[in-house]
Amino acid sequence: MKAETLLAELNRLRKDVPEDRADVEWLTLHHVFCYVSYTMGGFQKYLDEQAKAGAFDDFEG
Repeated sequence: MKAETLLAELNRLRKDVPEDRADVEWLTLHHVFCYVSYTMGGFQKYLDEQAKAGAFDDFEG
């Protein structure tokens, strides 16, 4: 699993929610997207570990 794949989906979800800085859903999606974007190396390492554990077998199957 590539980090870019999940980040692209997270960005799509983020854009589906109207920007409203008073809405916890928008705030959550926006800041998680920003954080993951800035820490791609660590996120990819996590995904690699999860892939070894079979977390993406059904998706990639």
